[in-house]
Amino acid sequence: MTAETSQPANARVAAVVIGRNEGARLTACLESLDGETARVVYVDSGSTDGSIERARQAGAEVVALDPARPFTAARARNAGLAALGADAPAFVQLIDGDCVLQPGWIATGMATLDARPDVAVVCGRRREAHPEVSVYNRLCDIEWRGPAGEVRACGGDALARVAALRAVDGFDEALIAGEEPDLCVRLRANGWRIHRLDAEMTLHDAAMTRFAQWWQRNRRAGHAFAEGAARHGAPPERHWVREARRALAWGAGLPVAIALAALIQPWALTAVALYPLQVVRLAVREGPARRAAWEWAAFTVLGKFAEAAGALGYHAGRLRGRRKGLIEYR
Repeated sequence: MTAETSQPANARVAAVVIGRNEGARLTACLESLDGETARVVYVDSGSTDGSIERARQAGAEVVALDPARPFTAARARNAGLAALGADAPAFVQLIDGDCVLQPGWIATGMATLDARPDVAVVCGRRREAHPEVSVYNRLCDIEWRGPAGEVRACGGDALARVAALRAVDGFDEALIAGEEPDLCVRLRANGWRIHRLDAEMTLHDAAMTRFAQWWQRNRRAGHAFAEGAARHGAPPERHWVREARRALAWGAGLPVAIALAALIQPWALTAVALYPLQVVRLAVREGPARRAAWEWAAFTVLGKFAEAAGALGYHAGRLRGRRKGLIEYR
């Protein structure tokens, strides 16, 4: 055992929390980190709800981003990593300000990182705190699920090696979405591995109660798919190529094809039935006896229209030489 690994787990880990107007969610997040890490850095992206004061009262180091530059989650995380300085602990827990760290996660994640020097990032189970509040929260909870083992990417909550993140220059601050998978693409290109553990990591509070919020979130996903494919879509990575193509095919290509065909042959409108048929196919695959399967299937198909809007928006901006601003759902 090295001198480093003989230290308590929390002495070797710092936390970087990012947020914007998270209110009570931020307080809960910071409270969950108490005693779990050696340091806590909170990076604020222009909050107007007293988040900075909340963080300082909780004992966190605070970095307030300059509003003269566009806010992105990637920029905030990089600012937090920079604030750790040259004497940063070896590991960092990245966590969004609307999440609560689960007891025991740091020790569980550290055990894997200590045992696997080839692993740069570990993540665990992120659950939705209030799936009973709305179908949109339940859809988030389904989204967070994933198999344990080696994976291609992590999400915004993850435990990582600081040196590995710095070696690839951290997150790409120009990205308004999909910055974590982009980081993981570059980490894997440098020989690192990413692991998802079968362990509770964080509780997330999406606080989505309106259709418009859900639509914006899916539009952001479509933007991320398109930009991710544009950046890393070449073989062998093929990053998000399939997701971007599906969004454009179901959300834009097929509707346009049906409309054009109907101008020639009105019966072509019957092709609209492909959408409910796709819902049935997906629900049956997931288990037709479960209400959640039907909810997920219906919104997955409907979500392709929002994703297509996001993807088309990315490509339109790219052609004009303009970068898209943040797509926020809260």
